[in-house]
Amino acid sequence: QVQLVESGGGLVQAGGSLRLSCAASVTIFRFNAMGWYRQAPGKQREFVAVITSGGTTNYADSVKGRFTISRDTAKNTVYLQMNSLKPEDAAVYYCNTRPTNNDYWGQGTQVTVSS
Repeated sequence: QVQLVESGGGLVQAGGSLRLSCAASVTIFRFNAMGWYRQAPGKQREFVAVITSGGTTNYADSVKGRFTISRDTAKNTVYLQMNSLKPEDAAVYYCNTRPTNNDYWGQGTQVTVSS
């Protein structure tokens, strides 16, 4: 059974940084791609970033140049480094495969950005 556990969220001032982690219970190489997603109150969940099994990355336009997705295959962990955070980045952040699998959604990690 696949479990994805997100961590690293918190409260940060605008302009600050956070690094999120997503620990998988299985080798992440079994997935073609791993992604980060976020959901703000009253909004639909949206794509943030993806990293493929080959290491290719892609980002939503809203975070390009500020966020970096990476992975540690030895730890089966995917990271999201978030810099220059803005109040509009506040949301619950989730990891999942891309495309997503409804069975893999975890609890997410809350990111709050104060202005």
